[in-house]
Amino acid sequence: MKAYQIVENGKPLKELEIEKPKPTGNEILLKTVACGVCHSDVHIHEGFFDLGGGNQLPVPLMTDALAMGHEVYGEVVELGENVQDIEVGKKYVAYPWIGCGDCADCSNDREHYCSPLTTRNIGINVDGGYAEYVLIPDSKYLFDAGDAPNEVAGSYACRGLTAYSALKKANLREGQNSVVIISAGGLGLLALKIIQAAYSINPIVIDIDDEKLAIAKEAGASEVLNSNDENILEKIAELTNGGATSVIDFVGASATFELASGMFGMKRGGTYVIVGLLGGEINLQLPMATLTARTIRGVYVGSLKEMEELMSLVREGKIDHVEVETRHASTANETLNDLKNGKINGLVCLNHE
Repeated sequence: MKAYQIVENGKPLKELEIEKPKPTGNEILLKTVACGVCHSDVHIHEGFFDLGGGNQLPVPLMTDALAMGHEVYGEVVELGENVQDIEVGKKYVAYPWIGCGDCADCSNDREHYCSPLTTRNIGINVDGGYAEYVLIPDSKYLFDAGDAPNEVAGSYACRGLTAYSALKKANLREGQNSVVIISAGGLGLLALKIIQAAYSINPIVIDIDDEKLAIAKEAGASEVLNSNDENILEKIAELTNGGATSVIDFVGASATFELASGMFGMKRGGTYVIVGLLGGEINLQLPMATLTARTIRGVYVGSLKEMEELMSLVREGKIDHVEVETRHASTANETLNDLKNGKINGLVCLNHE
């Protein structure tokens, strides 16, 4: 089968012919229909996360070569001998956050928290959707996407799931008018659609790009603001009656942390959820943590249970799907560069057709 693989961090992917997997036992083989290109792929490809101050957190390749792609939507083409509840020919979204299956986290619906040394995450530790076929270890990781378009379905496995998990941690109340989402990129737009479906909230959306903000406004944001606006904090205070109560940051940079810190105004008890991995560092005034009674939470993808909840919303047609640009898998290098350089408005996926 054809695969576009990292063979060295930071170097162009290589188009290679590799052996097509053969499912055994509980395994299922999917033929990749579409695979989302997530910003995490950029970091995995580069081989590090920016920690600020010139420091980097290495993300070494766990194998000699890796076909990335953890937002997989595929058609079942072959089954292991023990699989009984899956039909050949059906299409599914694959939950990619697969742990060792033996540790305490894996036993308590925190499989996505399994140690990086023992995980078998699809497209991160083992070959994913940048390859023509993807091996899934068990049917419990497959989810029906209902009438979701092929090109968007896979995005619910990471960006959609991460957004959903972040919203659940943001201390939201239905109809709340003091919620701010930072980023009108692909992840921010997915979060906008999900928060409307799950909480009946039309949040304020902030970005640095007016073109992306226009898309967010059309998608239902109550207000959109450019972060370069020198009066942005005053406008946030006016729109939220004194300050935000929940801020979900899908950028995760030093500048957005400082911006978010000012958006709560004088309100106590706010929740700031950091999702993005753009990186950097900040100085935190410790007494303010107590005086503001503010919660700062990080989010790392989402649990299998949260995936079940999210996909129920998808199948029930409650989420208004965002548009996704489709490109051929042979453009994977160009697509990664475009994503890294902010040239993609919204979501993008690869296919092998």
